[in-house]
Amino acid sequence: MKLRNLEDLFIQELRDVYDAERQLVRALKRLAKAASSEELRSAFEEHLGQTEGQIGRLEQVFGLFDHKVKGKSCEAMKGLIEEGKDVIDAIDDDSTGDAALIAAAQKAEHYEIATYGCLETWARRLGRDDAARLLKETLEEEKATDRKLTELAERRFNPEAEHGRAQVVGTRQEEAQAGNGRHEEEGHAGDGSHEEEQHHEEMAGAGSSAPM
Repeated sequence: MKLRNLEDLFIQELRDVYDAERQLVRALKRLAKAASSEELRSAFEEHLGQTEGQIGRLEQVFGLFDHKVKGKSCEAMKGLIEEGKDVIDAIDDDSTGDAALIAAAQKAEHYEIATYGCLETWARRLGRDDAARLLKETLEEEKATDRKLTELAERRFNPEAEHGRAQVVGTRQEEAQAGNGRHEEEGHAGDGSHEEEQHHEEMAGAGSSAPM
């Protein structure tokens, strides 16, 4: 699509974010499934419902501009979702994993916030306050979701992740070292008993061989 004016740019970005939202519907289902916390899972599922509503608003905006509803492959969202998949595959601690899932989701949210901010501004510039209101509604939902995820991360998952698997591994190492120390002490004690027995045997032998 050739970009000859602001409306052309608006429609191109509208198609881009339409495809991004549809990709995000599938991605949010994976994030919700991967979350270990019910609280985080619920947040993802709530935003999934919002995203489905946002797709409906975008379809209304297409209609207001007399354009056919059509997506344009959003490579940016595709890349962010691939990163999210890598995060899910690498999870080896629940709290650390939930903190990572929030970061992955917020990257997508920030992309959408930037896009919806531009679309709302352009719609007003083009004299389409009706479209701008729909886009503003979605923009506020995206900002609210981002704030909610930040609150969850700072209140719970980041602190838990800070003392996650590393602490468990450290504890196990300390236990292993303590166990090795006990074995060494037992070994030394055993060596002492064995030496003492040998000494008694030698003394007894010397006594029996002495002349009467």
